[in-house]
Amino acid sequence: MIVTCAKCGLKNRVDRTRVGTMQPVCGRCGAKLEAHLDDGRPIEVTDETFARVLRESGEKPVLLDCWAPWCGPCRMIAPALDQLAAEANGRYIVAKLNVDENQQTALRLGIQSIPTLIIFKGGKVVDVLIGAQPKSVIFSHLAAHI
Repeated sequence: MIVTCAKCGLKNRVDRTRVGTMQPVCGRCGAKLEAHLDDGRPIEVTDETFARVLRESGEKPVLLDCWAPWCGPCRMIAPALDQLAAEANGRYIVAKLNVDENQQTALRLGIQSIPTLIIFKGGKVVDVLIGAQPKSVIFSHLAAHI
């Protein structure tokens, strides 16, 4: 993602996957950059960034999509999740966890089938949806926690 430095105005490219683990700084002046997780696209979380993303979300709900690239139903709901992320307007965060690449977190969450959508609030699980669901159903579950 691109983040504009508030101090000098330089546009900086920031790796979205590292926002939760590192403080980005401006390439010109070294000022801290305000990189936000909810920039209109789902964020990719990993075993290393998962806990920090939940912690930094505060009281915003986090919709976590546990998926794998080979999963047809996962690919089927991906556009709905992209739309939900684009419509978030800072009210919630949409995140994606590739269970093949991040097996520790998938195991800790007890993921047994995919897609599994987990809604967190305040770092705690508040709702779980298993299987492909239409956007309206996903949003209704999410809206209950906004």
